[in-house]
Amino acid sequence: MTRPITLARVVVILSTLFGAISFWRPQAIAGGFDLELRSRVETGPETGRFHAVRRKETWDPKKTAVIVCDMWDLHHCLNATRRGAELAPRMNQLLTTARNKGALIIHAPSGCMKSYAGHPARTRAQKTPISKTLPTDITKWCYSIPTEEKGKYPIDQSDGGEDDDPQEHAAWAERLASMGRNPRSPWLHQADALHIDAQRDLISDKGDEIWSAMEQRGIDNVMLVGVHTNMCVLGRPFGLRQMSKNGKNVVLVRDMTDTMYNPKMEPYVSHFTGTDLIVEHIEKWVCPTITSNQILRGKAFRFKNDHRPRVLIVMAEREYKTNQTLPQFALNALDTDFSVDYVYANETERNDLPGLEALDQVDILLLSVRRRWLPQAQMDALRRFVAAGKAVVGVRTANHAFVVRHKLPPQGLTDWAEFDRDIVGGSYANHHGVGSDVALATTEAGAAHAILQGIDVSALVGKGSLYKVSPLMKSATALLVGTIPDKPSEPIAWTNVRADGGRTFYTSLGHPDDFEQPEFVKLLRNALLWAAQVNS
Repeated sequence: MTRPITLARVVVILSTLFGAISFWRPQAIAGGFDLELRSRVETGPETGRFHAVRRKETWDPKKTAVIVCDMWDLHHCLNATRRGAELAPRMNQLLTTARNKGALIIHAPSGCMKSYAGHPARTRAQKTPISKTLPTDITKWCYSIPTEEKGKYPIDQSDGGEDDDPQEHAAWAERLASMGRNPRSPWLHQADALHIDAQRDLISDKGDEIWSAMEQRGIDNVMLVGVHTNMCVLGRPFGLRQMSKNGKNVVLVRDMTDTMYNPKMEPYVSHFTGTDLIVEHIEKWVCPTITSNQILRGKAFRFKNDHRPRVLIVMAEREYKTNQTLPQFALNALDTDFSVDYVYANETERNDLPGLEALDQVDILLLSVRRRWLPQAQMDALRRFVAAGKAVVGVRTANHAFVVRHKLPPQGLTDWAEFDRDIVGGSYANHHGVGSDVALATTEAGAAHAILQGIDVSALVGKGSLYKVSPLMKSATALLVGTIPDKPSEPIAWTNVRADGGRTFYTSLGHPDDFEQPEFVKLLRNALLWAAQVNS
């Protein structure tokens, strides 16, 4: 009788295929690991805002270990099993390249050592003499390190983090039981897609064995890959916390991991955003991160179901407090459907936006900057982003972001005086000053536009001064106009299809009180969806 094709059989078949492929060995690769380590540093004492900063390092492969954490063959969470199977082939490429450069590969599928009894890689780990200078508690799970006490843990994983559909989960548990597996801990060995080199690798899930093996080989550098970031990758005796607090130069390979997080738990964001939040927590308080493409080249890995447009919110103005309102807007309105990161102004150097090079990895720029010059490298990153036809969404002062009135930039800095005309599509001249609220009305084009769908414009008013922005460029289309007593109306929100083919949305709204209006929050969210071409 023909056996039905079940998910479990597909996982086993794929793992077998990937495992067979993985036995191909390229020639040894010369050179070190040229890495860009990303960490997060607070912009100033107790600001709660963090720069993403990068530094370049070259690691000697012979002084480097890659630890593979808990990449089990099966998991009690069906979605975790699926994501693990998707992650494994790329991870195996990373391990193969690292191994052939001379790095030590340590396979650490916790609780599975019986399956490797007698395996040369397991025996090699067991025969390693235990170091006489083991760190205290290196054999124990580590729940926190002192630096983490400065921050707030970002997600609620108290339910265990399973994000399965309940019916699928129940069927998966039954299937595991029928296979003779414990539905709560079904793993027996590491995923077959990850090749274990019997002559060079180690297999261990013990903190003292792993530490001793690294000490014996003079290994100072450690890369962690595997699952799950918020649990085993952080907490195991060989995990990030233990490596960091005990002095290893450790990094998380942030695209070679996953998180046990259920979007039904706080902060009620998507599963993939939950992973992002844990990565940010690690970068702030535990250790830096890298991506697999720094070793393999090409693009970083991304799960096939992670369709979130990537938004970089850049804030550098002192009048409208957008360094507070925009992150809160993102948390409330974006973190389910977008991948969001932030760039804040340097607290001590006005004309510096640390981390702006992240524009090279995102799809949308959400801009709130006022009259700043930039270092040439940062301006080059901005110009590259725009020239690539990527989306720009600007609020309030963004139309005079990179020009200082009646002044030329000093040596080492540069401006972009034409940004308003060419990118925003307006002609900012000044504003009418603080006074009455700005009454808003929809244009004929705006009434049919996706950005204004579902928005009650009659419930929206402008709380800031009315900007003088007329005339708009021919490439721009006004969606909303604003009026104050005894003054001509001005466009207050519009789209601009740029010469480079990219989309821009701009609004002169953005006063702190504007963010208190639900209709403005909807407007800005819709604009980002339109810019990302989620809405046409």
